[in-house]
Amino acid sequence: MTTDTSPAPGRAARRRSPLLDLPGAVAADGVDAGTAWHYGDPVREQRYLEEGLGVVDLSHRDVVTVTGPDRLTWLHSLTTQHLLDLAPGVSAEAMVLSPHGHVEHVLHVVDDGATTWLTVEPGTGPDLVAWLDRMRFLSRVEVVDVSDRWAVLGEARAAPAAPGEPPVWVDPWPRVQEGSAAYGVADSEHVGRSRRWREVLVPRAGMPAAVGDRPPVGTWAAEAVRVAAARPRHLFETDHRTIPHEADWLRSAVHLAKGCYRGQETVARVHNLGRPPRRLALLHLDGSGHALPPRAAAVRRADDPTAAVGFVTSVARHAELGPIALALLKRKVSADAGLVVDAGPDGAAPVAAAQDPLGLA
Repeated sequence: MTTDTSPAPGRAARRRSPLLDLPGAVAADGVDAGTAWHYGDPVREQRYLEEGLGVVDLSHRDVVTVTGPDRLTWLHSLTTQHLLDLAPGVSAEAMVLSPHGHVEHVLHVVDDGATTWLTVEPGTGPDLVAWLDRMRFLSRVEVVDVSDRWAVLGEARAAPAAPGEPPVWVDPWPRVQEGSAAYGVADSEHVGRSRRWREVLVPRAGMPAAVGDRPPVGTWAAEAVRVAAARPRHLFETDHRTIPHEADWLRSAVHLAKGCYRGQETVARVHNLGRPPRRLALLHLDGSGHALPPRAAAVRRADDPTAAVGFVTSVARHAELGPIALALLKRKVSADAGLVVDAGPDGAAPVAAAQDPLGLA
């Protein structure tokens, strides 16, 4: 198994994490370059993570700050999320959409009372800052990319920041947030219902001290936990035409009753009048072979493999579930349809796949 080589990691590859100097560290590549793929035992690392003991190096994520008295009202007007009343220490997920409603940026948002902190996928921070700067007009805000000074650490915990702690973003997935909606199953039945995840912002120079003697965990294990929870990730479960509904992202990142923002017409129209053309599926892959299908591999119906009905967006090896994947499928593909996934260019046989019943209608 190799790590993903696309999308391009941009400048994130030039920010080498100090945690790569820890014993056993094997560097990740692709979009996660600059951090550790694993530290010698990804299965054990996943168990440490799920027990709340391990720490994941997410220092390749870009970090952006927004300051000024208008910061929350301004971000509220530009994104999919209701941020007007965001209290200090409360987390939110928001999106910047294109005029046609396609996902351009996914923001992990937390405000500390003076600064709104945004973390985004590696390499996307500069584009986000450039766009936000163009949208300032007369708003009293300042936008700064602080990725060279601040870093992100991931933990399988759901606790907000304690007094004196640095800013902490707590992942809302998969709980349906106020003003949001779900296309799939209820929170209590979702495969990710037990997911606990938070991202702690720390000074980059202080990363080793922040980890301390806790077990370090690589992106291999972190991605396995994410995929098992059917948690969409920008640049993975998105392409140039993804709308939030397709990944069931209305749950956590879209407020359906807020004021106007770019792309809102598409969000409202699809939600009120129809269904999105694709849906996210969690696939359990046949693990009899040693290799996993690559990202972007075509997904086909087992009873009619001539035409693709979707493509793989993320692939992982889970300690208990084995090989799993997320895929975007055409909505007309039934939830009980047998599937096969192309194995890649080496001529290997297609990999059989069964869908987990996420309940996406």
